[in-house]
Amino acid sequence: MFDFDLLMPPIVIFMIFVAPLWLILHYRSKKQVSQGLSEHEHRQLNELANKAEKMAERIHTLETLLDQESPQWRNKV
Repeated sequence: MFDFDLLMPPIVIFMIFVAPLWLILHYRSKKQVSQGLSEHEHRQLNELANKAEKMAERIHTLETLLDQESPQWRNKV
């Protein structure tokens, strides 16, 4: 029916070369994920947080100006 002798060489090659490499790369990526953010990612996150705070201040200022100029502007939207 089915010839297992033809299937053995690809299985052996897979088990010797592909499987160990696959496991090493898998657990290396798991280790990097569990270590948290890198210094570069930390810096980017802080920059984005600062930009978000500045934008929130700008929005507050714009809303204050609009409230003074046109008190009913919120109802028009």
